Amino acid sequence: MASDNPANQITAQATDWVMGTYARQPVRLVRGSGARVWDDTGREYLDFLAGIAVCGVGHCHPHVVKAIADQAATLIHVSNHFHNALQPELARRLCALTGMEKAFFGNSGAEANECAIKIARKWGKAQRGPDCHEIITFSGSFHGRTLATVTATAQPKYSAPFAPLPAGFIYVEPGDVAALDDAITERTCAVMIEPVQGESGIRIFQPDFLKLLRQLCDEAEALLIFDEVQSGMGRTGRFLASSHAGVSGDIVTLAKSVASGVPMGVCLARGSAATTLAPGDHGSTFGGQPLACASALATLDVIETEELMKRATAVGSGFLKGLRALADAFPSVVREARGLGLMLALELSVPEAKTLQRGLLDRGIIVNAVGDTILRFLPPLVVTDADCATVVTALRELLGELQP
Repeated sequence: MASDNPANQITAQATDWVMGTYARQPVRLVRGSGARVWDDTGREYLDFLAGIAVCGVGHCHPHVVKAIADQAATLIHVSNHFHNALQPELARRLCALTGMEKAFFGNSGAEANECAIKIARKWGKAQRGPDCHEIITFSGSFHGRTLATVTATAQPKYSAPFAPLPAGFIYVEPGDVAALDDAITERTCAVMIEPVQGESGIRIFQPDFLKLLRQLCDEAEALLIFDEVQSGMGRTGRFLASSHAGVSGDIVTLAKSVASGVPMGVCLARGSAATTLAPGDHGSTFGGQPLACASALATLDVIETEELMKRATAVGSGFLKGLRALADAFPSVVREARGLGLMLALELSVPEAKTLQRGLLDRGIIVNAVGDTILRFLPPLVVTDADCATVVTALRELLGELQP
């Protein structure tokens, strides 16, 4: 029987009525502002997960809140059988920021990647015939939870329970140039890659590898798809993480922080890939509806006016320096600190990531444990140097307890 305690009732009701697909922390969050959230007891937390990289401009930014409220009072939804004034303006601004030419709007990163996959396969068949349908992805990637994107993810732990899986995905180990060269054939329509692999613990592809990838795709007449669902929207200090390498994809996908928590995913394309889909080929009931577009436009405003990409570079650099100092101070416990902008990780040499996650939560700090050995940090781009120092100090105390 559920307790009379309201908090316990919430947990019990979730167990009774919500499918058990999440291993939730024992916290019920009720309010957020900037880089902080509060639970139902009034306790404050420093949020270094940001809803898994979603609240990029911070929780409940006033400009975004006003845009959502104003739009909600005007027109929340209209189907894509009709035009709405906000969708083309958002497409224009995103294309200007990414170098792409056209946009398709969905509701999530998985949907954005589904669109990219469909474009690539139709494009490949049109270019080189019906056998040109294979898409190369990389081990350790994460592209979504739908049947196609979980197959593209190249991690059996996510896909094996749902076999048989869609055919046509080829997997290569990151950085294995010889295997990549062998994998690209006349059947290859695209190569799909995250410039920074987020879900596997902030694994960064080096610029030379991304440049080589662009060259190989050009030589094979295949599309290059950059999945920037987690790494885009300024998180790494540039609007797209791939731009650090000076490389442009043919297709780019965005989601996560694009609309500050209002569900939105975007598939952007250029060249012939931008005009591959025809009416009836693809669609989304809620994609690009006015409320989400208003939130996304306001989010772009904040990123630009508050210069949050510069902030991500500066604050992220200081935070990474602090994490590397921990690696130097605790060499028997910490293997490596790595990151780009405000997309960082601390990799341990002992299986204590979840212990540290719990310890930080007890100290009012939210982070993410990736498996047993990696802590992932994805704070809002409005986070401060002082916030980062608070996290480093707390980690220092906890690591000291683990040090032999």
